[in-house]
Amino acid sequence: MEFQVRLNKVEARVFGCLIEKAFTTPDNYPLTLAAVTAAANQKTNRDPVMELDEVEVARALDALANKFLARRQWPANSRVEKFSHNGKDAFSLEAGPLAVLAELLLRGPQTPGELRVHVSRMVTIDSLESLYAMLQPLIERGLVERLPPAPGSRAERYAQLLSPDVSSTGNKPIERSDEYAALQERVKDLESRLARAERQIVRLAEKLGMSLEALAQAGREDLDLE
Repeated sequence: MEFQVRLNKVEARVFGCLIEKAFTTPDNYPLTLAAVTAAANQKTNRDPVMELDEVEVARALDALANKFLARRQWPANSRVEKFSHNGKDAFSLEAGPLAVLAELLLRGPQTPGELRVHVSRMVTIDSLESLYAMLQPLIERGLVERLPPAPGSRAERYAQLLSPDVSSTGNKPIERSDEYAALQERVKDLESRLARAERQIVRLAEKLGMSLEALAQAGREDLDLE
């Protein structure tokens, strides 16, 4: 099953913030426009760091409300409009998977180890097995995908699929990563072969009692004779 909802990078940041703050600051939830803007522009737990103004955030909140991912509220004794997320109902998700989705929206693709540490700010994750159990419904609903390890790493990564602008992890980038890893392996193999050939040439020169320069010159002369 694949959800057709798609978010731009500002909507993704705002949606992720609404979910995160529901977990981390429940006493101050729902959020005012100013609070959502401050959360979106946090310099911690965000990648990349953004500098959004209230006009941009308000536009994103309107878009999220139209997509049934956010609600406008007027709590008792409040003089200002406030906002909350609708992720649980919109995607039929429990707290754990919802927290994982928020983390991927806020920081992009991550390994299981990174996710476990970061998501633990919002919900308790006792083990990697518990994390995988949270990832499974997200994958089944087409909200998250598993990626191959990054070049130089053995750990798989996971990325959200609601906002391609945030993750930039569609099929083409994955193919580029695979091609890059294959190219790295090929370069390592060629470097190894070259080093082995150089050692063999040095040993040959020593056996013949010649310098490397003299051996190279002899080789060039043989080529000229042909």
